[in-house]
Amino acid sequence: MADKIQNAYHDSKNIYDDVLTQSNFFSKLYIKLFWSGTDDNEIARKVLKYIPDDFSGKILDVPVGTAVFTEKKWKQLRGAKITCLDYSSDMLEQAKSRINEPYISFVQGDVGKLPMKDECFDLVLSMNGFHAFPDKEKAFHEIWRVLKPGGRFIACFYIKGESAITDCLVKAILSKKGWFTPPFQTKEELQQLLSVQYRDIDFHVDGSMVYFACTKK
Repeated sequence: MADKIQNAYHDSKNIYDDVLTQSNFFSKLYIKLFWSGTDDNEIARKVLKYIPDDFSGKILDVPVGTAVFTEKKWKQLRGAKITCLDYSSDMLEQAKSRINEPYISFVQGDVGKLPMKDECFDLVLSMNGFHAFPDKEKAFHEIWRVLKPGGRFIACFYIKGESAITDCLVKAILSKKGWFTPPFQTKEELQQLLSVQYRDIDFHVDGSMVYFACTKK
């Protein structure tokens, strides 16, 4: 499974940004037809607004991907200490080329077994990651583990049950190719999971995407 995911993101590295940012006609058509017109650019803006422009704590960005959405934000946070982690070496190299700053470090690793100590981050950001993670239970646990009490968990990703067309695409193509990895949660299942370990949950659904911010209890 790990090799399948690695290969999928290696094969898509040249089109990944175009699809997410809808920078050409075909990516816009794909989003309109299969993702109910959900605008990843707008979701990214809303997600990153959860992070103050003067934030100066320790941040874990997992997975960093190509940093197509976070580049500008991370370059603003010169008082923060940011760790960017991704399983894909291809994605990590692209992120490095975008945001190679002295206060930003890059780590190739698995979200299911984070190479960090307990309670060492003030904030964990996970954009478009959980629908790809092969062991989501471990991923949720590890993120909770490395967050300090009172730390913020901010994320956005695909959830099932909101669009039959999107769910069919995910099952028939995206999961088989290795870009997405089942099982997937419904919004109700995710809300229930978050409520056990987090408080002050700000939760939103846009098409088949969810975005939220919450605080570790």
